[in-house]
Amino acid sequence: MMKEELVNNYKKIILEEIPLIDVRAPIEYEKGAFLHTINLPIMNNEERHLVGQCYKQQGHDEAFVLGHKLVSGELKKKRIEAWISQLNQYPDSLIYCFRGGSRSRLAQEWIQEATGKLIPRLEGGYKAFRQYLLQALEPASQNSQPIRLGGCTGSGKTLLLNRLTGTIDLEGIANHRGSSFGNRITPQPSQIDFENHLAFALIKHKHVGYPFMIVEDEGRHVGKCYLPKALADFIKKGKLVVMDVPFEKRLHITHNEYVIEAQLQYREVYGDEQGLIEWYQYILGSLSRLKKRLGGNLYKTLCSLLERAYESQKQFDQNQVHNEWIRILLKDYYDPMYHYQLKNVQDQIIFRGNTEAVYTYFKEFNT
Repeated sequence: MMKEELVNNYKKIILEEIPLIDVRAPIEYEKGAFLHTINLPIMNNEERHLVGQCYKQQGHDEAFVLGHKLVSGELKKKRIEAWISQLNQYPDSLIYCFRGGSRSRLAQEWIQEATGKLIPRLEGGYKAFRQYLLQALEPASQNSQPIRLGGCTGSGKTLLLNRLTGTIDLEGIANHRGSSFGNRITPQPSQIDFENHLAFALIKHKHVGYPFMIVEDEGRHVGKCYLPKALADFIKKGKLVVMDVPFEKRLHITHNEYVIEAQLQYREVYGDEQGLIEWYQYILGSLSRLKKRLGGNLYKTLCSLLERAYESQKQFDQNQVHNEWIRILLKDYYDPMYHYQLKNVQDQIIFRGNTEAVYTYFKEFNT
């Protein structure tokens, strides 16, 4: 059995990636949970709703009785079996509910009755652990200096970050590529999950003791997810390293990520024919979100080139035809916007070079 002190040792739970069993209702879990957690509820959404109504109208004791009535017999047996199955696979798991109270205590009792083993509960439950993670997002909790990695669209900044140590991958945590075209085929996490997962990453980063926190130069928003303002301001004060990558290489990187790899993902999910249709709708929708910024003429040009490339690919199955609209999008929209932004932060730049030069420069930071 896990030592009792581990029940509220949130840092150890994070560093050792201790599995958690969340016994809250699915509707609570979907709003926010933690990494390495599985939702095996003691009550489903409807049962929780009925017990909640009873609590408001008749008080705690009647609600407790109703809860036992709703989750009894074969249903109770199935839920205990689900917990035991998870514990057989991950015997170091902890159990939690919202405040670490009645639901997780009841699950703990039922498991002990069935197995003879006392499974530890997370003291304070979801609420206490969440509060701990929110504190980890405060600038005062950081012990490293932020350094931002910048560069034109398609420079391969994420590819470089993946080669380095001491990085915080904001796009990876947000499951978004950080642009109007950044949506992935899988959805982004909820804002609460984004914050929780980011806090996990920051706590691990701090534990290692990296002197620098290397992040991609993002705005506060990464798709629908956003950094807490204080943390975003803290990162924005970091010095800037800029990657200078030749245009043709950026074109290749962009095409590979947003066409080749993206189409493969869509085809894996939807099948070849429907996958290509879904991918086209994703790109078209991304362009439409930029319509005002692009201006009417450029928007129409890009839509026309995209449609022509799409029809050509359907006929000849060659995705290189998409390079034409990508080239114009980079040259006429993204590059002018980035160069304008860069002019305003010249005093923050501490190094500038090609990919390998930037890699070599960064290698010295956290070694």
